[in-house]
Amino acid sequence: MSGQNATAPRWLNPAEMKAWRRYIIASRRLLEALDNDLEDHDLSMADYEILAQLSDAPERKMRMSELAEIALLSRSRLSHRMKVMEKAGWVKREACPSDKRGYFAVMTAKGWKAIVAAAPDHVESVRTRFVDHLSKTDQESLAQIFSRIEDSLRKEVIEE
Repeated sequence: MSGQNATAPRWLNPAEMKAWRRYIIASRRLLEALDNDLEDHDLSMADYEILAQLSDAPERKMRMSELAEIALLSRSRLSHRMKVMEKAGWVKREACPSDKRGYFAVMTAKGWKAIVAAAPDHVESVRTRFVDHLSKTDQESLAQIFSRIEDSLRKEVIEE
């Protein structure tokens, strides 16, 4: 990175720094705790999120490109996760008949059993570690805030 910037950095003021630091520390610890809570089910948060998306999809299958977009994962990162999950027997890939380069991610019966077993514990973990600490107004505010941030991040992914 060049030492000569055309414009000076927009440094964070104390209030911005406090908000950022609180968010980053709490979010990392929360995700770590949720990951740990899934260990008894041999699932990671990344695995759980992919299985959750597939469990809601018609026929429990989704195009890999669509799954990557929804999960905000690069295709290579999703491909890596899929290899791990295929090895565990939770998903399989199927060629797309209408697109020779496209593939579907398909949840297997073992994947369905895994998410059905993990879901009650995961939801309880999310509730006690996150939701129970928020008022209804907090929930609405967070949903709006993170919707704006997610929309901005999605635009960046689309532009790349």
